[in-house]
Amino acid sequence: MSRSQRRRSGRKGPSRVLMAIGFLVVLIVGGYLVYGLYQSDETVPGKKPEQTEGTGTGGTINEGNDTSGEGSGAGDPDETGSGHQDNQQQSPAELLEAGVTDADLAKTYDIVIAGGRVINPETKLDQDGLNIGISGGTIGVVTAKPLQGKRVIDAKGLVAAPGFIDNLSYDPNPLGVWQKIGDGVTSNIAMHGGTSSPGKWYSYYERNETPVNFGASYFYTQARNQFKLSRYDAANASQIAELKKQAEKALNDGALGISFSLEYVPGIEAAEILPLMELAEEYNVPVYFHGRYSDASEPGTELEGTQELVDYAEKTGAAVHIDHINSTGGTFSMPEALAIIDAARAKGFDITACTYPYDYWGTYLNSARFDTGWQERFRITYHDLQIAGTTERLNKETFSMYQKEGKLAVAYAIPPEAVVEAFKEPYVMIGSDAILEPGFNNHPRASGTFARTIGLYVRDQKVMSLMDGIAKLSLLPAQRLEKQAPALKKKARLAKGMDADIVLFDYNTINDRSTVEHPDLMSAGIQYVLLAGQVALDDGKLNKKVRVGEPIRSHFDRVAELAGNLQWADKSYPLVSYNSATYVDLMSLQEHGYAVKWDKAANTYSIEKGRASSDQAAVSPAKAPSKGELMLERGYAAKAKDQSTAVLSIGKRAFVPVSYFKAIGLDAENDGDVWTIQ
Repeated sequence: MSRSQRRRSGRKGPSRVLMAIGFLVVLIVGGYLVYGLYQSDETVPGKKPEQTEGTGTGGTINEGNDTSGEGSGAGDPDETGSGHQDNQQQSPAELLEAGVTDADLAKTYDIVIAGGRVINPETKLDQDGLNIGISGGTIGVVTAKPLQGKRVIDAKGLVAAPGFIDNLSYDPNPLGVWQKIGDGVTSNIAMHGGTSSPGKWYSYYERNETPVNFGASYFYTQARNQFKLSRYDAANASQIAELKKQAEKALNDGALGISFSLEYVPGIEAAEILPLMELAEEYNVPVYFHGRYSDASEPGTELEGTQELVDYAEKTGAAVHIDHINSTGGTFSMPEALAIIDAARAKGFDITACTYPYDYWGTYLNSARFDTGWQERFRITYHDLQIAGTTERLNKETFSMYQKEGKLAVAYAIPPEAVVEAFKEPYVMIGSDAILEPGFNNHPRASGTFARTIGLYVRDQKVMSLMDGIAKLSLLPAQRLEKQAPALKKKARLAKGMDADIVLFDYNTINDRSTVEHPDLMSAGIQYVLLAGQVALDDGKLNKKVRVGEPIRSHFDRVAELAGNLQWADKSYPLVSYNSATYVDLMSLQEHGYAVKWDKAANTYSIEKGRASSDQAAVSPAKAPSKGELMLERGYAAKAKDQSTAVLSIGKRAFVPVSYFKAIGLDAENDGDVWTIQ
């Protein structure tokens, strides 16, 4: 063997060894990866690594919430009944990026909020490191990809949430509105009170260039005062008829619902309430109630008061909202009060409630709440009362003096567990029941309700997750009122196309600073508040030049001209147009071999082919609805197997999009004004 051959042969030995070692390494690494694929939670599709609250380390924060993307938007019945099966397999972050276009990324925005932890309760999105592009008053995009902006707000370390909605406030006076903005509120809605003349009310606050969005209820107490009735007197039949007529005009003038204060006006009985409830059901708006009783002492207990409101809902079908259940309706009996509501909701009745994050209430000393026997009813003494805006506790003499003056006093009379128990219910939202007024004779909730909810009950006491807390501050109040208030459908969501009403806060420092002695102190930790894309709170400082608040009014669509006919065999059915879609009476299916059954508990019409229907149509589906009839979205659905769609209510009739017939297998063809099913 030559020297060169021996050299080549000598090289082969080490090379073979190295190859063998390399092959072994590949086997080991490959095996580990395969094992990890099947064993690691972090690689299971849809699962995210768990993180702790406020770590700011990116990714989806796991707070025990459903992150499947099935918020109130996903899974809602749609026009085609497609079911969105693909979307249900994607995380909220993946769904977010799926809607981002090259044009979105190429645009220069007026404002970019960069690198924040974005929380959108509707889709359950909770993602750090996202950017929000804003053009004019609208959110143009939310994405993890970089954006260009004329102004960039550095949101690293901050939470970006939808602007808070205070649905249990009062008139947006020029002082109190700025305290609301300092507390993260972008919409101030006077549903505990309001106005008897919304046309004038809305016009006044528009002229006043109110900085927050604003809306109001038809306030029955104020309307009733025109008859000079005492708070202990009942209205007669003619007065009730006139009040109902005025209430209907108020709804058509923009009022968002109807409000009653039964404890403050105990003369109001069922004879006055039920006609207004029936009107509210007809117009698909909620009725807000300050209940009749606030204590557990007979006669007249808080549970009786709560049951009274539930009974009205069940008798009329109207939506009911119970004001501040922590101080009226459930104070000393919260589990039992919530159980009453739960039972009614399980039957399909639309009942919600709100609370405020304080274990002491406040009201005027000359109100009926302080009628004889208040000490026993509320389990307090004079000393448990403090004049709001001062350090003064009361005694018998000063109570009498301030009662004549009509001062507002704070009462240390709510068991702390009542607030906690209320917060845990998914249908209980936040309402402040206050707005700061000159003189500062106000409960501190006027300035601190929303920051306190997050700081004390989410972060410190961990009563609920941050996602749930933000939903209670924004999405739930919007959903309570948005069926007939289209403006609210664009609020309380951080998503493309929504209004740019946004709050940015530091989760580690957000808290209320207002106290009984100083109810005017602004909340801490809230850094920026944007209204319609303009910065009203800028790095903690109010910009009082920003006055872009818009009215939030009710709106009602009515049947105008018919949109043609659906021809099915020898039958012809009238069509109506609503939101650019064509609708037909759902009960037309009954005349062609389908059973249609109404489930009140689920608020759903179930459709089954080939069975006789037990529910007969109240009106022939071949009859055209009358011109001027209300067309309402009540949250009802129609479902055939896995295909569902939203139902449009016209009177007592249910209409569905003609395109839904295609989704359930019917061959519906459109030829101009005539649709034909073969």
